[in-house]
Amino acid sequence: MRVLPASAMPYAIPPAAIPALPIHGSDALFPIHRIYCIGRNYAEHAKEMGAPVVSRAQPVFFLKPADAIVPGGGEVPYPCATQELHHEVEMVVALAHGGRDIDASHALDCVFGYGVGLDLTRRDLQAAAKAKGLPWDAAKGFDASAPVSALRAASEIGHPARASLSLRVNGELRQDTDIADMILPVADIIAELSKLFELKAGDLVFTGTPAGVGPLQRGDRFHAQLQGIAVLEGRIT
Repeated sequence: MRVLPASAMPYAIPPAAIPALPIHGSDALFPIHRIYCIGRNYAEHAKEMGAPVVSRAQPVFFLKPADAIVPGGGEVPYPCATQELHHEVEMVVALAHGGRDIDASHALDCVFGYGVGLDLTRRDLQAAAKAKGLPWDAAKGFDASAPVSALRAASEIGHPARASLSLRVNGELRQDTDIADMILPVADIIAELSKLFELKAGDLVFTGTPAGVGPLQRGDRFHAQLQGIAVLEGRIT
């Protein structure tokens, strides 16, 4: 079978633009393949949600579409079909390499860089789905549900094991922790994900949120920070 270059493919309709994130200190962009998220990766957040603390042997994963990102923050539209939009600040890991069944001892070799993001959640839809034992994709994977900062390359900053992760809304501190408090560290998250999916270059991994999640209203301004690494600022419109 003859394989055409991508530029010459006879698509029935024009292909969508590739979602991408800016890279600190570079004109290049980081193209997004998939967005993986881990739930309940901070014990205090699991407790505030009334959920059991996830064991290291049974992590909870879900996905967002790649085009859910809002690159670099800025204006983030309040989503439809909800009256309860919640913020969840998280360290974000970007992969330069992937694979299956990756050993945790080699997992950090896959990492391109780090950033900070918000896993925005339609909490009322999530609660209703949970109560009926139904999937809650619509609560997590909606348009503009993943604002993410510019990335900092691991070749520049290394692989942070400790760093303050915080979120302020209208100047008020809402969430504040150290990434050292994650139940599964980055290497273990990547290893566990690779047992379920073949990870690829361009994948993003949201690494879980600490306690303090809460509502966002139209007009709210947010300031998320992974200390010394990344800052994300924006406004809910």
